[in-house]
Amino acid sequence: MFMQLILVLVILIPLLAIVLDSQVGRALASRLERRGLTEPEDLTAERIALLEGEVERLASEVQRLDEESQFLHKLLAERPAEGARAALPRGEDPT
Repeated sequence: MFMQLILVLVILIPLLAIVLDSQVGRALASRLERRGLTEPEDLTAERIALLEGEVERLASEVQRLDEESQFLHKLLAERPAEGARAALPRGEDPT
């Protein structure tokens, strides 16, 4: 019985560490931190905290999309002209 309990603990500890380190675990931790020991008198403070988190997420997403867009524009600007492709010599015929 004692060995079974130890085996269960040995299996549960890494699983718990994986779950707590995931996005779900972080979301639960931030929700617990926001609530703290005292409940807000109204839901306004909680809604503001949720909105602030969403604004931060959206801002990082917009920044990522802007970086991707700049990269694609740079690639398209450095792309050789269509006439340059036609000027390349033809390869040898393998037959």
